[in-house]
Amino acid sequence: MDRFNAMQAFARVVETGSFTKAAETLQISKTSVTQLVQQLEARLRVKLLNRTTRKVNATADGAAYYERVIKLLADMDDAETSLSNAVVSPRGRLRVDVPSPFARMILIPALPDFYAQYPDIQLDMGVSDRLVDLIDENVDCVVRGGELTDLSLVARRIGELSVGVYAAPSYLQKAGVPSHPSALSAPPHYIVGFKWRAGLASLYTPYHETESVSVQGRHRITVDDGNAALAAGLAGLGTILLPDYMAREHVARGELVPLFEEWHLDPMPMFIAFPPNRHVSAKLRVFIDWVIALMNERELGHKPNR
Repeated sequence: MDRFNAMQAFARVVETGSFTKAAETLQISKTSVTQLVQQLEARLRVKLLNRTTRKVNATADGAAYYERVIKLLADMDDAETSLSNAVVSPRGRLRVDVPSPFARMILIPALPDFYAQYPDIQLDMGVSDRLVDLIDENVDCVVRGGELTDLSLVARRIGELSVGVYAAPSYLQKAGVPSHPSALSAPPHYIVGFKWRAGLASLYTPYHETESVSVQGRHRITVDDGNAALAAGLAGLGTILLPDYMAREHVARGELVPLFEEWHLDPMPMFIAFPPNRHVSAKLRVFIDWVIALMNERELGHKPNR
């Protein structure tokens, strides 16, 4: 029995609550996972897991053993990236999930610089705005905009994105240029709806001096992806709430017009989040630090004074 593989299989079963999901994330067969866990239990002479048709849970002994196992696995991971005299370049596979516009416009174009520093890290990057189950999908970390609703995750704030309201000239020609944010809540205006993880986010609150307005606009289209929201705005389907970095080049080309420039919107916080039981390995640490440095370099963090 390979004790490392057996401990890794056991930890993944505990984290996912399933032999099948553990096998998928480890990219081995379910039979192999089952055999590894059985061999581990036989060696320890302790029942580690309670198995039912619906769920697999750790026994009391299994839960205590799991806490030790994840520390051992973390130490082994660190050992692979260090020598007695010096720390070698972080290496290995890192699974991350990032918003699609941030990946397309900021992160991926800068990756040559990342690989110049860390050539031995393999990034498996999910690009989406969907809710990702970090445990079930074996994801090391996610980059997300907006307030995090999953309080079980460990989150590090990496910056803030300034945001604004924009519209295509074709839309403004038909609906007219709104002179006040409150105009967006009534005909003939529409907004492009964006579906966050907790539901539809059509509500935002611009403020100006002592006045603030809650905008609950009508929408003809709702999307759950930032690139799709931008495309809908460019197509004249409604006004859009966008991070300024997404709109900048389109404003320069005359494809989008900024609205309510004397008004302010609270910036969108950006986070990197990871599971509380997931070891922050050397490769994850350098990725987080690199993303923060990239945010600062691009001057994406901004918070207006209220």
